[in-house]
Amino acid sequence: MTDTTAVTREFEGLTIPAPGTYELDQAHKRVGFIARHMMVSKVRGEFVDAQATITVAENPLESSVTATIQAGSISTGQGDRDGHLVSGDFLDVEKYPTLEFRSTGVKSHSGNTFVLAGELTIKDVTRPVELEVEFEGVGRSPFGTDIFGFTASTEIDREDFGLTWNVALETGGVLVGRKVKIEIEGEGIRQ
Repeated sequence: MTDTTAVTREFEGLTIPAPGTYELDQAHKRVGFIARHMMVSKVRGEFVDAQATITVAENPLESSVTATIQAGSISTGQGDRDGHLVSGDFLDVEKYPTLEFRSTGVKSHSGNTFVLAGELTIKDVTRPVELEVEFEGVGRSPFGTDIFGFTASTEIDREDFGLTWNVALETGGVLVGRKVKIEIEGEGIRQ
C-alpha cells in the first residue's frame, strides 16, 4: 500500500511540512552556546543530550515546541571548565538535572524567519525568551522519513536564571560575561 498522505504544503510562498508531530533528530542537531571569557574572547560549547518535540499545526502559526536538555551533557571541550559548569557554582546538575523549554506561541514571521515566544527554565527559574527561528527547508530522506531543517538563536542574561558566579578581574570587568548566546541547529523527523 502506498502512503498518499501529503508530506508538504504551501504557506505564504514557503514549502513547509504537513501537520503532525516531529522529533528532534539526534544525529542532526546541535544545541550550542557562546559566552564571553575575560572580556576578550568567546567560549563555545554545547549540550550533547537534548530532546524536542515539534508539533506542526494545521495553522503553522499555532505550531509548538517542547524541549528537554540534560544539563550534565554540557561540553566545551575542556574537562575542568565542564566540571565547573555542572557544579553548584553554575548549573548544579545534581539538584537541577534538566533545562526545559516550552513555546507559548509564534509571535511574528517574515519569509522563512519566525519569532517563537516561549519559556526557558534553568535551575527552576522560568523566564520568557524569544527564539528567532529560520526555517531551512523540508524533504524526504533516502530512508523514507519526512524531515525539515531549522536554525534558532536567542540571547539570555545568565544571571536572570540564578547563574551568578563570577570573578572580578584586576584590569576591570569579570571572568565570565552575563550574556549567553544560544544557537540551535536541527532536523525534525515526522513520527
